[in-house]
Amino acid sequence: MIIEELTLDEKIGQLFIIELEEGPISSKTIEMIQKYKIGGFILYSKNYRTYEEMVQRINQLKEINKVNRIPLWIAIDQEGGRVNRMPQEVTPLKNAYDIAKTKDIELVKKSGEIIGKMLKETGINMDFAPVLDIKRFKDIHAIGNRCYGEDVQEVEKYGIEVMKEIQNQGIVSVIKHFPGHGRTKKDSHFFLPTVRTKQKELENTDMHPFYVAIEQGADAIMVGHIKVKDMDKKYPATLSKKILHEKLRTEWDYKGLLVTDDIKMFGIRIRYPMIKAIQYAVLAGNNMILVGMNYKKIEKLIAQVNNKVSKLKIPIGYLNKSVATTLEMKKKYNLIDEKSKGMNVEQINQEIAKINQKVEECIKER
Repeated sequence: MIIEELTLDEKIGQLFIIELEEGPISSKTIEMIQKYKIGGFILYSKNYRTYEEMVQRINQLKEINKVNRIPLWIAIDQEGGRVNRMPQEVTPLKNAYDIAKTKDIELVKKSGEIIGKMLKETGINMDFAPVLDIKRFKDIHAIGNRCYGEDVQEVEKYGIEVMKEIQNQGIVSVIKHFPGHGRTKKDSHFFLPTVRTKQKELENTDMHPFYVAIEQGADAIMVGHIKVKDMDKKYPATLSKKILHEKLRTEWDYKGLLVTDDIKMFGIRIRYPMIKAIQYAVLAGNNMILVGMNYKKIEKLIAQVNNKVSKLKIPIGYLNKSVATTLEMKKKYNLIDEKSKGMNVEQINQEIAKINQKVEECIKER
C-alpha cells in the first residue's frame, strides 16, 4: 500500500499507539479501531488476568481490525526484571543488568531470543525493549538495573545483541530511551529531566549505543522526555527538531521508526498542551505517538490533529513522510492480523528457569 491511497483519517490514525482500556473489549475499543483507524495498542498487565485471556484479547483486536486495510501494532514493554508485562503463569526473566553481569554473551542472546519468541507466539509484533541507557545509579533508579551495563562498551556488547535476537524472532525491537536516560537523576514519568553534559561527551557515551545500534540494523527507537541543554535549550528530545531531525535523521542517516515515550508523562504534560506536544513531536520527526490516555481524550486529540493538518500547522508532507515509514516497517515485518494460538507456557518457563538459574549462580559468586 502506498501513502497516496490512504485517507486522511487513516494517516492520522497511524500516528497513534494507544493504551488498551481495562476489561473486556468494548464498543469504544471497536470504535477506536474501525472509526479512528488507530495504528496500534500497547498492552499492560492490567489488560488480562491469565495467559489465555491475553491471547484472547490480542486475537479480538486483530479480528476487529480486519475491516481496515492496515494491520495493527500490538506492542508491549517486555524487558524482563521489574518491567514484565506477561501474566503470572509465565516465569519472570531476570533483569538486564544481572543477565549481562554473567558476561556470558550466549546467555544474553538467549534471553533476547526467549523474549522475542514468547511475544511472537503470543501475537505481539512490537517490543519497547531493550534499554540501551547506561547504568549510573542504584538498581531502584528509574532506569537502574534495566540497563545492560555501567559503561558504553557493556551496553553495546550486550544490549544490541538482545535487540538483534528480538528482531530475529520477527518482533520490532524499539531500543530506548534516546538520547540516554541513564544520566538523569529524575524520572520522566514525573519530571522533565535536564542533562547539562556537553554534546560531544554525550555522543561518546550515552548516545553512542544508539549510534552503533543504528549501524547494526536498529529499526525503531523510543525517544525519551529528556532535555539536553547543549543540543536544544528550548525543547526536550521528543519534541526537538535539532535532536531528531538534524542529529538522528540527517547526520546519522537514521531511516527507521521514531516513537515518543508516553506523551502523557508529567515531564511533558506540565509544560505543553497535549495537542501542541503532538504537533511538535510530528514536526520533529517522530512517526508514532504513544498515548496512555482514556479514549475520550484520544478522540479529542485526533480531532485536534485533523484540525492542525487542515490549517497547515502540521503540513501534509510531514504527515505523509511519517506514515510512509510506518507502513514500510509494517510491510518489512510482514504484519498481518492473523490469530495466534499462543505459546507453550511450560516450555518457555523451562527455558527462562535455565537462564535465571545461571544468573543466580553468578550472583552468588560475585
